[in-house]
Amino acid sequence: MSQDHSHGFGMTFLAFTIGAAIGGGLALLTAPRSGAETRKKLHGMVDETRGKLNEMTEDAENRIKKAVQDGRDTLEENADLIKAALKAGKEAINAEKAKH
Repeated sequence: MSQDHSHGFGMTFLAFTIGAAIGGGLALLTAPRSGAETRKKLHGMVDETRGKLNEMTEDAENRIKKAVQDGRDTLEENADLIKAALKAGKEAINAEKAKH
């Protein structure tokens, strides 16, 4: 359940960031400044947005790596149980085949 919440927060944050960048860009383009000043401000906003997106990407990558490692750990912890279940399943199939 917490994963759904964090996913929603990430999408909300991304939408907010993109909206802020677009709104800021439009404000800069319509503001009474020289072209050089506007370009400088716009570059600053692009750099800031790029930094935030990089942070979000790194966070997502770390979460995915953790989830994969947690999955591997769970498989290793339950390997004997999984093997026993597979063996029981094969034995049940063989028993049914022998009946027919």
